[in-house]
Amino acid sequence: MLLPILAIVTLSYSWSCAVYPYKPCRSCRGFGAFRSPLLRAIRLCRRCGGTGRTLRASRRAYNACLRARRSYRDSRDRDRRDNSR
Repeated sequence: MLLPILAIVTLSYSWSCAVYPYKPCRSCRGFGAFRSPLLRAIRLCRRCGGTGRTLRASRRAYNACLRARRSYRDSRDRDRRDNSR
């Protein structure tokens, strides 16, 4: 009984990360800027670069897996080309 529920939760979270890969920045709470305490000047958030969004941790892991897979595939194809000569 627990396994189907866990599968549904995992699939729904994976779908959520695919559709909504960004979350609001924790530092600026999604605004992208801060007000300076002295002169009330606006400065951009350093964490998100002023966008107000950051990548979710699971999406960052997914992107890292894609990069690793792509580099492995490219090195394998390169080796095949070199050996076929």
